[in-house]
Amino acid sequence: FWDFLILFFCLPVVIFNEITKKRLLGNLSCGIVPFMEVSSLGVTTFSLCALGIDRFHAATSPQASARPIEQCQSIIAKLAVIWVGSMTLAVPEILLWQLARDTSPVSGVVTEYCTMKPSSNLPESIYSLVLTYQNARMWWYFGCYFCLPILFTISCQLVTRRVSGPEKKPECRGTKHSQCESHLNCTIIGLTIIYGLCTTPENVCNIVVAYMSPDMSKQTLDLLNLINQFFLFFKCSVTPVLLLCLCRPLGQAFMDCCCCCCQGCGPNTASSEGSADSKLKTEMSSSIFFDKPRESPPPLLALGTPC
Repeated sequence: FWDFLILFFCLPVVIFNEITKKRLLGNLSCGIVPFMEVSSLGVTTFSLCALGIDRFHAATSPQASARPIEQCQSIIAKLAVIWVGSMTLAVPEILLWQLARDTSPVSGVVTEYCTMKPSSNLPESIYSLVLTYQNARMWWYFGCYFCLPILFTISCQLVTRRVSGPEKKPECRGTKHSQCESHLNCTIIGLTIIYGLCTTPENVCNIVVAYMSPDMSKQTLDLLNLINQFFLFFKCSVTPVLLLCLCRPLGQAFMDCCCCCCQGCGPNTASSEGSADSKLKTEMSSSIFFDKPRESPPPLLALGTPC
């Protein structure tokens, strides 16, 4: 959902600015766009960490196959902590960026752009905090939003593989539970690889700009910033597709909802039986999200489509 917000709001603002050299929504977008982009990095970072912890708990549980299904309220509470924490850490971005205007000496066209400069109208204490954040922003970006999720995911995967090592492989090999665990681990690794590849250019550019900005022209800095933003947009576009492809139950549920909406949810006997059968298969394979398999499949009843 946060990736959708990035593509829906931030991408049009950036494209509009590059085409018209005018900033859509003015000074407001200069603060909101970086805030949403940094919040997106935080949401991805802490979500990967939470998924790594969940896989570790699943591997170290004494009875992994009988682990109870997590309640929806617990999942929503975790998501709320991740979202609120990510947005709280990104609040300084709103106060850091300001709208600036520059007149081209050749064409005389006024160009609007966002510059990283705290407003002098801020209270002294807040201004000092924002200035401190600006000075430490590069290494904070690199440590929290790049090293933390990658190192955390690698560490959790190594510990999980060691805990569920050779002594558990013979008895679990070929079982449905082990296959579900393998699919979910592959999903987490795939999300981490995509995230690492898409954030590496931005961190490299931040370090280069921090030490070589006096020797670089404004056009070069603007180009690097644009490349970094489009790598973020690419990550937001690929991540949902990757998640739907690797998580078979989630992808199947998504396709069922799309097909149901296209068909208008019209009740008929043939489609009812087929949809009930597909629903049964989806529910049986949905144990990828949990660690408790169903004792017995529910009866096949022609109750209509999954919607």
